[in-house]
Amino acid sequence: MTVEEKLRVLADRIKTHSSAMLTEEALKTAVVLPFLAALDYDVFNPDEVIPEFCADAVGKKGEKVDYAIKLDGDIRILIECKPITTVLEKMHLAQLYRYFSVTNAKFAILTNGRTFHFHTDLVAPNKLDERPFLTFDLSDLQGQLIAELKKFAKAEFNVDGILQSAHRLKYTSAIKKEINGVMENPPEDFVRMVTNGLYQGRFTSQVKEMFTPMVKAAFREIVRESVQSRLSNALAETEVSEIGADESDEEEIITSEEEREGFMIVRAIVRDILKPARVVMRDQKSYCGILVDNNNRRPLARLHFNRSVKYLGLFDGDKEDRVRVDTLDEIYEYAERLRATAREYAAPMLVASGGDIVGNG
Repeated sequence: MTVEEKLRVLADRIKTHSSAMLTEEALKTAVVLPFLAALDYDVFNPDEVIPEFCADAVGKKGEKVDYAIKLDGDIRILIECKPITTVLEKMHLAQLYRYFSVTNAKFAILTNGRTFHFHTDLVAPNKLDERPFLTFDLSDLQGQLIAELKKFAKAEFNVDGILQSAHRLKYTSAIKKEINGVMENPPEDFVRMVTNGLYQGRFTSQVKEMFTPMVKAAFREIVRESVQSRLSNALAETEVSEIGADESDEEEIITSEEEREGFMIVRAIVRDILKPARVVMRDQKSYCGILVDNNNRRPLARLHFNRSVKYLGLFDGDKEDRVRVDTLDEIYEYAERLRATAREYAAPMLVASGGDIVGNG
């Protein structure tokens, strides 16, 4: 089984058997150890996954952390478990906080079996951050989350690479939380901003009460339309793959999570030029193609990720120009070149009979 398949088995276990995991020991056996095993750590090797880890330098004799993971002779990950009914809070970090400062650990995990908090030292070296850079519910695994968890797998574990992702995740998670807050309860300043020019006159309390529900509804429609667009693209890709399977006996093509994320990044970059539904992913054996209008004669980019050294293929000239990318974030460095190519495929602007400008892009 792959890492993703093992994690999804755990997700199903949490959904169906959480009521039987009321004790901490039951939780460790049913979830925590299988979670580490899913990331390919040998839970039966006490020199790799150390239970009841104790460091004498902590200062509190007999105090232990539930698990420590040792890689290449150094403690790298600390894990503290709490009962599944526990709401994880700052006070539960106490032992991890002390152990983090006296070991070579770079990451600490606090979990109640369902909720996982991943911490590191982004604020000050060797001092555990109070705010986690990654928080998730194991019973609700999303594609991007699985890609992040794979970075912690034994074979993929790279401190510098994970820290780079952690820095991004910490702030994007906080931003997403703020955006969700604005969506659910739009503040007055935001309502003023998005309705500026739509209403002539003073922005009274009555005007605010009139527009606030509209802004909230508009937010929800944007999210719903985005989801529908993704589903439509997924269905189109499925139909294309099914046709290809009928017409060819070639080896099955598997689209990786990195390719999916790379595709979403490219589509987000050109979103204001091309409608998302026009930007389609078509995976091949040697590369993952990103096309406009699902047309091979309209390549936007190619993701050459099926190799140890990854490349992004750009089409702002007559031929494909491959540039090396070590992380997915580096795709943003070529945003202008991607947008320039997108403009070439954007439908020309048409002038309607009333003089209004109408676009099909």
